[in-house]
Amino acid sequence: MHRMALVLKDCTSDELHAQFGGIGLSPKFARRLQAAIFQRRSPDVPAQLPEVPRRVLDEVRRQARFPRLKLLERSVSPADGFAKYLFQGDGPEPFEAIRIPLMHRPGDRKYIVCVSSQAGCALGCTFCATAKLGFQRNLQPWEIVDQVLQVQADSEHPVRGVVFMGMGEPFLNYDRVMRAAAILCEPCGMAIDAKAITISTVGVVPMIRRFTEEHRPYRLVVSLTSADSEKRKQLLPIEHTHPLPELMAALRERYEATGKRMVLAWTLLGGVNTRPEDARQLAELTRGLPIVLDLIDVNGSVGGFRRPTEEELNTFRDALTAELGMPVVRRYSGGQDIDGACGMLAGKRISLL
Repeated sequence: MHRMALVLKDCTSDELHAQFGGIGLSPKFARRLQAAIFQRRSPDVPAQLPEVPRRVLDEVRRQARFPRLKLLERSVSPADGFAKYLFQGDGPEPFEAIRIPLMHRPGDRKYIVCVSSQAGCALGCTFCATAKLGFQRNLQPWEIVDQVLQVQADSEHPVRGVVFMGMGEPFLNYDRVMRAAAILCEPCGMAIDAKAITISTVGVVPMIRRFTEEHRPYRLVVSLTSADSEKRKQLLPIEHTHPLPELMAALRERYEATGKRMVLAWTLLGGVNTRPEDARQLAELTRGLPIVLDLIDVNGSVGGFRRPTEEELNTFRDALTAELGMPVVRRYSGGQDIDGACGMLAGKRISLL
């Protein structure tokens, strides 16, 4: 019977040891191999590693597969330095990663990588370009991990954080996303702090509960966008499957388990969800639940939405301050000129003149 080759970028160092311990790959050697793969960005199993027997490396090479994403296009915004990478992996469907520069602290310049977890998306959010593609497929852990590896290899400064906010709904690819996150935060791997890994969901309640029960250390962001169930059904169809009372119950359970504020994202849709009444509804929905509200501008033309005017935005923020009494953050959405901003990822090529 033919044995399927192991994909090294799908494995933690403990899993490498479990797989190859019988041929002499000790836990220590497994960590060295993991470091060579991720920190040295080796294109294959190294021919030599200190203290690791050559025969062990040869056998790992024989049994393992070392795939690499194909970079189809790289675009850098001249406006704000955001970079978009268009990749192709095990399937024909393209998907994207975004490099987000954090350059405001001299001596601590770094990048965050926004990764995709699926090609396309099945959830149909009306203001998102990815939704127009429909669901194509789940990405494998190595395809998620390699997005970060390739961005790091292309970058002057270190990657210090990862956000699962690219194409797809991470909680509909839960097991692979959790595996990729575990690999990325291994000290002998990319060594990204688990607290610097953020996973976003539009409200897949069973997976939010599982995420809590499994005590995952990563940061969770829930896209809310409306506190009115009927309006939310029109904007985020998942409301039909997991309505607000069910979602909020899961978030309250998570707060009870972690003691940490829940981070809710609110895409600003001018004339739709930026009225004082929207602020009052949000305050009522979250009463007794400590939250942080992230305000995100809508981008692109999908759904025919527009950004709020400055007057609308100021009125809404004043209402949030009066009604909510919780932290409100305006999140910068960069890369608009390269179709790399929130809600604009559609797996297409772009050429800057």
